[in-house]
Amino acid sequence: MSANHGLLCPEAPIQRTQYPYVTGTSVVAIKYKDGILMVSDLGGSYGSTLRYKSVERIKAIGKHSLLGASGEISDFQELLRNLDELILYDNMWDDGNALGPKEIHSYLTRVMYNRRNKFNPLWNSLVLGGVKNGQKYLGTVNMIGVTFEDDHVTTGFGNHLARPILRDEWHENLTFEEGVKLLEKCMRVLLYRDRSAVNKLQIAKITEEGVTISQPYSLKTFWNYSAFENPTSGAEGSW
Repeated sequence: MSANHGLLCPEAPIQRTQYPYVTGTSVVAIKYKDGILMVSDLGGSYGSTLRYKSVERIKAIGKHSLLGASGEISDFQELLRNLDELILYDNMWDDGNALGPKEIHSYLTRVMYNRRNKFNPLWNSLVLGGVKNGQKYLGTVNMIGVTFEDDHVTTGFGNHLARPILRDEWHENLTFEEGVKLLEKCMRVLLYRDRSAVNKLQIAKITEEGVTISQPYSLKTFWNYSAFENPTSGAEGSW
């Protein structure tokens, strides 16, 4: 009976890809006067442990696009492999044209929705920005294929903590310096409030001239606020 057990009973479905293990937290991106700015930290959390502190989660895609990812790092690496194949195939045509950010974003929405329908999602929230023919483009898609475009987008905790700041302070004529300052303000708030955030950032920009991704750097912080020194002040209950 045991010898035929494998023939009679199908194997259990693979589950190792259906739960995130090493994850990255928020990505924040905005349009500014000349193009797109995007920022993320370099933390990689193994469960609740901030295990890795040099995980780059912003990558250039082709000539006109910039991709940032929250969520499972291995799934992001799988997406990058797929995108490398897509860009290579596009370049093989050698027709003087290249995929723009709108096309890349559309491709990502189909991939994410397809995997969701197989009940084996890629556990990521993605931000795709770019500039082509003078047109700025910024959009996002999550692990179940929900997608939209906007002038500023965030993932993870940034949806709760950074988006209100962007709604108040963003405007379409931001200079590069103003845009960087706004993104750093968002990341500082996230650093204070998100346990998975790490004080090691990269800011990327994309314009008609191309992509520039900064070297990692840290923000100046201040931890002596009274609410930080006595966080349970005024709280009720056993905690």
